[in-house]
This record gives sequence, C-alpha cells and structure tokens, in this order.
Amino acid sequence: MDALALEAKVAKSESAIAPAPAPAKPRPKPPKTTKRIVYFEVEILDIKTREKLLLLDKVEPTATILDIKSMFHKSNPHWYPARQSLRLDPKGKPLRDEEILQELPVGTTATFYFRDLGAQISWGTVFLIECIGPLVIYLLFYFRLPLIYTPKYEFTASKHLVVHIACVCHSFHYMKRIVETLFVHRLSHSTMPLCNIFKNCSYHWCFAAWMAYYINHPLYTPSYYGEKQVKAALALFLFCQLGSFSIHMALRNLKLPSCKIKKIPYPTKNPFTWIFALVSCPNYTYELGSWLGFTLMTQCVPVLFFTVVGFIQMTVWSKGKHRSYLKEFKEYPTLRSPILPFIL
Repeated sequence: MDALALEAKVAKSESAIAPAPAPAKPRPKPPKTTKRIVYFEVEILDIKTREKLLLLDKVEPTATILDIKSMFHKSNPHWYPARQSLRLDPKGKPLRDEEILQELPVGTTATFYFRDLGAQISWGTVFLIECIGPLVIYLLFYFRLPLIYTPKYEFTASKHLVVHIACVCHSFHYMKRIVETLFVHRLSHSTMPLCNIFKNCSYHWCFAAWMAYYINHPLYTPSYYGEKQVKAALALFLFCQLGSFSIHMALRNLKLPSCKIKKIPYPTKNPFTWIFALVSCPNYTYELGSWLGFTLMTQCVPVLFFTVVGFIQMTVWSKGKHRSYLKEFKEYPTLRSPILPFIL
C-alpha cells in the first residue's frame, strides 16, 4: 500500500511539473479584397467639325470637369482650362467645373464636345478697368483741363453747388465699386472673353465723358426746383448706395469661398436687405435707384439716357437670374419679381 501511494504521489508531482500545452495559433485573416475601380474613357470632339481632339484612357470616376480640362490642356497647351467649354450635347449647356464624371448621365465611355471660348481675362481685372476709367475721366472734366472747354475756363471751378455734389457722388459710386471688386464680390465665373473688355469699357468710359462734359460745362444750368430737388435726389442716391452695398455683403456672406452650393438669398437683420422678400436681384434695383437720383440731381439728358440704357441691360440680367432661381430651387418664393416689385 505504501509503494502504491508513493507511486501515485510521484506521478502527481510529475504531472504538475509537466509544461502546459502550447496555445493554438490564431487563424490568419483572409486578405482584404480591394475595391475594383471602374475607369472611364473620355473622348473630346470639336463642337463644330466633330473632329476627335483627344482620347483620355483610364480616367478616374471621381474626376471633375476641371480635371478633364487640365488633362486636355496638357496635350493642347494653348487651350488653358479657362477658355474651354465642355458639353455633353452640342446644343446643351456648358458643364460646370465642379461637376463629377461619375455623376453625369454618361456610360464608361463619355463624349464631350469642346468649344474654344477665346482668350480670357479675369472678371476682377475687367471690373477695375471699367470703374477706374469713369472715375478718372469725370475728374478731367470737373477740373476743366485744357482742350476740353475754351481756354478762359481752364482749371476754373463751377459756381453751382450741385456740380460739386454731383462730382462727389459720381466719384463715390465708382470708388465703392472698386472696393467691392477687391474685397466683397465672389464671382461664379473667374474669367470672361478678352474681347468683352473693349465693349464694356467703351460703354462706361464714353458715357462718363458724355455726362461729365455737360454737367461740368461753364454754361450748365442747375436743377429746375433748385436746392430742394438736389437734396431729395441726394438722399435717394445715398440711400440706394447703402442698399447696394448691403445687398453685395449679404450675397458675399451667402456664398463661402470653398463652397460651390448655391443658396436662396433671404432678408437679413439689415433693413436694406428686406427687399429680398419682393425682388430677386435687389442689387440692380438699388443701382437703378442710384442713377435715378443722380438724374434728378443733375437734370442732365445724357445721365437720363445712361440710366435708361442701364435699366434695360439690368432688366435682361435680372430676368435671367430670376429664371435660374426658379429652375434650380423648387421652394423659391413665387412672390418675387426680377427687378421691380410687382411690376417687372
């Protein structure tokens, strides 16, 4: 019995000393399957001749229209992205730079129609040239530089107070526009055709010279109703200038620099923006009011003509913007008019 007990005790101690079995090795994880990317083939044709200009192979589906323009630019350096217009249909609308290839109504083989927009110039440069020109030209007539009027009136000052007020108002208007161009405006399109600068500048510069010649003329006669008419017109001009600046600030705050999403403009706490409840483009409404005030102040036919021509052009622009709002936003307020509340 003692021998059996001793054997059992030895076996037990040996089993306690024996090493524990090694843990089972973890099963290797199956390799991750990479997501298969479906690349696009992009074909670019001339919009007029239908000639194949470029074939891009293996274009990533997340590529934007701007990316495709950049690829096209590499093979055709003289067609930089700003002067390119790409469309899905020859008669369709140009595609926006931020549109993504895979979100367009195309298959894996996409065909784009290219149109050359011509040499481009930045909108900011155009606005600055447009505004600096009238500002300088008007002052040349105001100070009556030589070769403008008869020699005896060179560098003389007008005896009418309204002439000096008109000069301040005209200069203030274009200085405001320069400041807005540099620090306020956020434009949807960064460039415009270079040839347009001659048309735009001719319009603004020639009208500025025509108005300034008669307002600062030595034989100029002031407003029919005198001081009362000038004060009322000045109040209208300043009111509309403040309104125009307020609208531009509201539109700036509506569109962040890095955001391409368009939003409906609504009235803010600023009373000058409350007109948004009735008008789609109140910046044009205030612009019209400013020039109406300037027309009443100076009682000058060239100013009236400039106001009428400007009103016609701004009406065309505002109607186009109004139609764009109605098409893009289903919830767009139907009470609004393009430029004049309940009228136009």
